[in-house]
Amino acid sequence: MSEMDYVPFMREAIALAEQGRWHTCPNPAVGAVLVRDNKVVARGWHHAAGQDHAEVDCIKDAAARGVNPAECTLVVTLEPCCHHGKTPPCTDAVRAAGIKRVVVGLADPNPQACGGACQLRASGLEVIEGVCEQECQDLVADFLVWQKHKRPYVLLKMAATLDGRIATRKGQSKWISCEESRNEVQELRAGIGLCGGAVLVGGGTFRADNPQLTVRGENQPPQPLACVLTSRLPQPDADFHLLKDRPEQTVFMVSPAAAASTTAKALRDIGVRVLALGPGMHGGPDFPGLLHTMWEELNCPYLLCEGGGHLALSLLEAGLVDDFRLHLAPMILGDEDALPLFSGRAPLSLEDALRMRVSNTHLCGTDIHIHLRPLEAAKA
Repeated sequence: MSEMDYVPFMREAIALAEQGRWHTCPNPAVGAVLVRDNKVVARGWHHAAGQDHAEVDCIKDAAARGVNPAECTLVVTLEPCCHHGKTPPCTDAVRAAGIKRVVVGLADPNPQACGGACQLRASGLEVIEGVCEQECQDLVADFLVWQKHKRPYVLLKMAATLDGRIATRKGQSKWISCEESRNEVQELRAGIGLCGGAVLVGGGTFRADNPQLTVRGENQPPQPLACVLTSRLPQPDADFHLLKDRPEQTVFMVSPAAAASTTAKALRDIGVRVLALGPGMHGGPDFPGLLHTMWEELNCPYLLCEGGGHLALSLLEAGLVDDFRLHLAPMILGDEDALPLFSGRAPLSLEDALRMRVSNTHLCGTDIHIHLRPLEAAKA
């Protein structure tokens, strides 16, 4: 079989890996399949941190099905590890199973775990690398950011009309997106909360929308932290959901002067965290400093930005959006004064436009979801 013949099998392995999303944190999501006679005969994925890796899970599935792995090709999204961590090396399991050919999507970026492909080749196995490499890289984009930059993985979610408006001229935005899209956002928040991540909004969105930033439903997982980047702090007795309902899960990022104010002290007295954030190099917020604080002080692996437009644009301009999920609703306002997705830039040439690549699109209810990622590698 040629390299291209393994593409559909690798894509099935990618889909399997997604079943472990959030639960594998801080490990990468990985999937694997065993292929015999051009058919998938066993499947596996990394279910949760500390549990079997995808290769081992797949080999166990083969045993349960009465399949001999020695007669199969292993297709796996990430290079098998060759080190002793919480689990034994996957390279040992692959060799012990008698597998003769391994197809790998992406080389392992972890310096402690990489080198598995070379070890397998040295043991006489055929190893084919780079099948669906970009898709496999997107699969573990969060893990790559953690490994290389030691900061949270930044997601941006926005909903807009077909003419790029996020609210009417009077600020009405409920609801541009359909119910199915809103449910998907709830699932996204739930995953981020499960990992100890945070939802970020700007001060304007906090004051205008009075958001809860919670996961709703009967079986609620751990809630994500609520992080507000603002130029002014509210009084602790102000009528905001975050202050009344979940002060211990609320974080305000403000200037050093505001963080040292009496208002900040009063907010801390009710359980709110108020953290100082200095100015950035170009006068705006110090976003690298914000991410460093979230990573070091709050142990936050994910940061989901849900608004507003100015904050979203600032993150994009800083090159710090790793994952942009745009929900387009099939409606048109046609009003120049309605709030746009983004505004404030004045490029004189298309060369000055901010560009991203589309990694996926799909229908969700009546909406179109566009999944975008950076053209270049993530920044620190």
